[in-house]
Amino acid sequence: QVRLVESGGGLVQAGGSLRLSCRYSGRLLNMIDMGWYRQAPGEDREWVTLITRDDTSNYADSVKGRFILSRDYIRDTMYLQMNSLKPEDTAVYFCYLRVNNLRIETYWGQGTQVTVSS
Repeated sequence: QVRLVESGGGLVQAGGSLRLSCRYSGRLLNMIDMGWYRQAPGEDREWVTLITRDDTSNYADSVKGRFILSRDYIRDTMYLQMNSLKPEDTAVYFCYLRVNNLRIETYWGQGTQVTVSS
C-alpha cells in the first residue's frame, strides 16, 4: 500500500510562486513514475508533470519553464515549485504515484487547492 499526503496550496497573486509538497510512504520498490495532475472547476483532470524512477522529468507545455518537479530521497517527499503563476493555473492539484506490483496501481494524494488571483 502507498500513501500520499499533500501540503502547500493556497492563494497567490499572478506572477507569484508556491511550492507544493507530497510526502509518500509504502511499498515503492517497483515505482514507475510519480508526479502531479490538476483539475480546474468544470474541467477534466489534466496531467502537469512527472518524474520517472531514473529521475527523468517531463512537463506539460502549459507549465514548461515555470514549474519544477523535484524529489527529496531522504525525506521521501516530492516537490512542485510553481513560479510565474497565472490565473489559469488555478485548480486542485493532486500528486500521484504509479507502481508495478504484479499489476499497475496508481495512488493519489488528497488534493490541494491553488488559487491565483489576477
